[in-house]
Amino acid sequence: MTRGEMMNRLTRAYRRLTWILCIAGLNPHQFRSFVRRLPRYAREARAYQRARPGEFPIAAGNLVPILVDYDAAAGVASGHYFHQDLWAARLIHARRPARHVDIGSRVDGFVAHLLTFMPVTVLDVRPLRSEVEGLSFEQGDITRLDRFADGSIASLSSLHAVEHVGLGRYGDDIDPEGWRKAVAELTRVLQPGGRLYFSVPIGRQRVRFNADRYFNASTIVRAFAPLRLVSHAAVDDSGRLVRDPPLSAFDRAEDSCGLFEFTKD
Repeated sequence: MTRGEMMNRLTRAYRRLTWILCIAGLNPHQFRSFVRRLPRYAREARAYQRARPGEFPIAAGNLVPILVDYDAAAGVASGHYFHQDLWAARLIHARRPARHVDIGSRVDGFVAHLLTFMPVTVLDVRPLRSEVEGLSFEQGDITRLDRFADGSIASLSSLHAVEHVGLGRYGDDIDPEGWRKAVAELTRVLQPGGRLYFSVPIGRQRVRFNADRYFNASTIVRAFAPLRLVSHAAVDDSGRLVRDPPLSAFDRAEDSCGLFEFTKD
C-alpha cells in the first residue's frame, strides 16, 4: 500500500468516525470550536454589562453561548439539498402540471418550494401533521403504491429518499431489494408523457447500513428502464451543481448526488 493510499484510508476512517459521533450527538469539531471561542464570549458578556444595558441586563440564568456564528456565512447556497430542490422545482414550474405527487422528499425544502405555486400530494412512510394550504398527505410505503393506478401520475418526484428504502432507518421493513421495488413502483405509476424527478447519492457504489446507499449513475438509469432519461445533473463532492455530466463521471466520488429527469414514452 502506498503512502497516498494509506492517507486516503485514514482520512475516510476519520470522516466516518466523526460522522458517527455527530449522529450520536457528539460533534468533536463543534466541541473544539466551543472551547476555543469561550474566552471571546466571556469578554463580550463583560463588555455588554459594562455598557449599562438598561432594560436588558444579562441574568446568569439566561446565558446562551451560541459560538458557532462568529464567522458563519449568511446561509448555504450549495450542497445536495439546495441544488436538487431548486433543480426539480424549476423544472416543475416550467411545465406547470395540474397536480404533483411527491414521495419521501423533504417537506421543509423541496415540497415547500412547490407549494408556492401549486398543490402537492405527499406520500411518506413516516407520519406528518400539517394544516398547510395546498398540502395533502398520505402515509404509505413507496414499495407498494397500490393507491395509484398504472400510468396515473403525470408529475412525480422522489428526492434523496430511495437510498434509504429497506434499511430500517425510518421504521420500514429490512429489504435489500427495497430500492429496486421502489424504482419499479415509480416506473409503474408514471403516466406516458409524464415526468419523474429523482435523486439519490452517487459515487462509489456501496451501502452504509443503516444510513443509505450510494449508486453509480448508470445503475439508476438501467434500473428505471424502460423510462427514458430526459436530463441529468449532479452535485459534486464540493457541493457544486454540474449540468449534463457523463453518467460515469462520478463513479468514484465520495459524496455526490445524481439528479435525474425521466419520462415514459
